[in-house]
Amino acid sequence: MMKKLLIIINLLILSACSSEPYVIKPIERDSSPKHSAIFVVSHDWHTGFVIPAEDIQLYIPELRERYGDTPYIEFGWGDKGFYQAKEITAGLVLRAVFWPTESVIHSVAVPEKVERYFKNSLVEKICLNSSSFTSLLHFISNSFYKKEKNRVLELETGIYGNSQFYKGTGDYYLMNTCNKWTAKGLSSAGFDISPTLNLTASSVMNFIVLHNQKQKNTLSNGIVSC
Repeated sequence: MMKKLLIIINLLILSACSSEPYVIKPIERDSSPKHSAIFVVSHDWHTGFVIPAEDIQLYIPELRERYGDTPYIEFGWGDKGFYQAKEITAGLVLRAVFWPTESVIHSVAVPEKVERYFKNSLVEKICLNSSSFTSLLHFISNSFYKKEKNRVLELETGIYGNSQFYKGTGDYYLMNTCNKWTAKGLSSAGFDISPTLNLTASSVMNFIVLHNQKQKNTLSNGIVSC
């Protein structure tokens, strides 16, 4: 019985490693003095990224059509049914965790300073060099499902603020969660983080806090403290 359980766990881990959206490693080290600030936000159990709008809008023009000149946009990836549900039920939770389901991207216009807008959430600021920042933008862009002419697929209105759901890539399940998506994004940006071992919001945020403390006023692997 134990042997079968170990086999199932190993299969889940292996499948999670090969699940979309995929990690995109920075192409090369970048010694440019220019750095871009991004934010990781934790809403209790869920984490996401806040990105300068004008940069991600170059990759997804529909976001400019939707949000105009907002300074930032928050992005989160998750289970389609659970994320968009008006009421959370035990059935939705169990299905999201134990059965592969379709994913969505939740996007939110952030019209002011990120820390002020998310004053009731945990926010960590990170500075990325050009190569790492571009890689993260590619990762987020690739997390959107693209239809004909490379356009994203708009779904329902989002769950707070000026927000919108879009169809995502990849399936959501126990080993491919919203927080693993954030860890994949951090890995794409050059962080030495294991997406497989960081499946909770607290593990992701603790990693960033510790890394920022260690990297204060230094440059390493394209990552610096602001």
